[in-house]
Amino acid sequence: MKPDRSSCRGRSRGLARLALPGALITGVLMLAACGGGDGSPSSAAASAMQQANANQQTAAQPQVANQPYSDPIPYSTNANDGLPAAQVAEKAAIMHYQWTSGKTTVNYTTTTGHLTASDAQGNPEATMSYVAYTAPSTNGTPRPVTFVYNGGPGSSSIWLRLGSFAPTRVATPDPLLTNWPNFPLVNNTESLIDTTDMVFIDPPGTGLSEAILPNTNSVFWGCDPDVNVMRDFIIRYLTANNRSASPIYLYGESYGTPRTDMLALALESAGVQLTGIVLQSSILNYFADAIEATAITENTLGLQLDTDTLAGYFPGYAEVAAYYKQASPAPLDLGLYALQTELFATSQYNVFRKYAQSWTLSQLGIPDALGTPVFPSQLTLQLWRFPSSLTLQALNGYFNINPYNTSLIPGTTIGRYDGRVSLPDSDPRLQTDSDPSDILISQPFTTALATQLPDYLGYTAPNATYVPLNDNIIDVWDFSHDGQPLPDTLPDLLGALTLNPQLKVLSENGYHDLATPFFTTEKQLARLQTVPHLNPNLQVNFFPGGHMIYLDDTARPKMKADLVDYYGGQPIPSALSLGTLPAPWRDESPAGTPTATAQATTTQ
Repeated sequence: MKPDRSSCRGRSRGLARLALPGALITGVLMLAACGGGDGSPSSAAASAMQQANANQQTAAQPQVANQPYSDPIPYSTNANDGLPAAQVAEKAAIMHYQWTSGKTTVNYTTTTGHLTASDAQGNPEATMSYVAYTAPSTNGTPRPVTFVYNGGPGSSSIWLRLGSFAPTRVATPDPLLTNWPNFPLVNNTESLIDTTDMVFIDPPGTGLSEAILPNTNSVFWGCDPDVNVMRDFIIRYLTANNRSASPIYLYGESYGTPRTDMLALALESAGVQLTGIVLQSSILNYFADAIEATAITENTLGLQLDTDTLAGYFPGYAEVAAYYKQASPAPLDLGLYALQTELFATSQYNVFRKYAQSWTLSQLGIPDALGTPVFPSQLTLQLWRFPSSLTLQALNGYFNINPYNTSLIPGTTIGRYDGRVSLPDSDPRLQTDSDPSDILISQPFTTALATQLPDYLGYTAPNATYVPLNDNIIDVWDFSHDGQPLPDTLPDLLGALTLNPQLKVLSENGYHDLATPFFTTEKQLARLQTVPHLNPNLQVNFFPGGHMIYLDDTARPKMKADLVDYYGGQPIPSALSLGTLPAPWRDESPAGTPTATAQATTTQ
């Protein structure tokens, strides 16, 4: 049976795909016109910013002229399209603003436009759209520069740019949907502009990025070609902006995390030394998520680590159940409860093995695909109540033939990206998007992009449409990597650490993320424990929140504080190190060996 492959930053209608919001599949947006040409933001732009409660974003210094830009190029994100080289232009809009947070004030510049990624022989590959936020150094040393991107595959960088650490953000009431979809654009007091410059990148076929002929967009729709063109863009940006002496960081979310592992190795191999990488909401090994792997491969190859998957999802599910008061006694601390449920899942691993195949196929909506489903008896679930602290209702919600997102709370659908976001099954919005946490952000973010940010960035593209999500990409993406049908990027991360032992690695995780569960990430990173004498500068931290952790008003200030420590080379309080991570699953391969290769060797 072929699963439904709707892509809304992940599995929609119970099926596994890491993409972006289903509500955006048809939502390609024309960038709105920018007013003013006199070196300052238009009155319309100022009014829009005030209405969005972002009135702290004012022009920095009158003598510094703004440079709006109307880009005439007719960019296309269609699979078979490419831009003639004669039409390519490295031009950008440049605007100047001031950011404030408490007593801190930073004058910063936004640069919005295109740069050309070229291969090692100088052949142009793609013209890539980006938004950079930069500020002058205050101590005479180069500021760090962080390259930021989402995942999908098929997503532009709109979600991180509008939601995380840029100087402005869309204010969501996560995990509630209060006043949806009218979320304002506000001054982001947790912006990282006081710590690092940020460059948000749109891969080819997203945003306004297009291949350059004879390449077409689809040439770059696969793990390896994507990494190569992203590497070449970063090298071009560093060269064009004289940033080779700056500390260089990568920040990827979701599919952006395996991209980061592969990209770190590609950059280090090309002679670009990185200072650090940030892996937020990770899926580092697709084989270790049997839901994703089975949906992509459409065969039993994806089930080879199904027990790891069932056990790996359990602690995150338990955190979500506790949020809905389905844990008894109620946890006093999210971190301690995570430890309790991790120990429970580990202790029951061999028992879970009997149910793993049925559980995985149930999450895909095809529980009987390989025979009669097998689940624990009610007696077994009763015995698990005490060690897991979950109610019988919560345990039944996890172990049954229906997906847990509709089974935990009867009559209610919980979010995949954030399990705390929920809607009644009768809500009409669920008819077009089955994930309430996807609904939370999709329309508000596209509204902000279409109505407010074009004026603020000073950039327009009257002959092109900006594509936040290209749904065509996920359906044809070539997931093969390193001779395997799916990416297992722990060998890439190990390769980058081998080339650059000083590389700092930070893994950020949301307790309520049911798309890329935190326990699975811990288990994958723990594979580095198998490498003799390896002592990486690895830190793993955790926050209340879902896949897009920064949407949570409690988590975001803590994320900012931890990132400031990370950039400053300081240890993050309470973060785990490699030595304190739980040991990897016994059926996992060592960090230097791709999973599929190890599994094939084991079964021969």
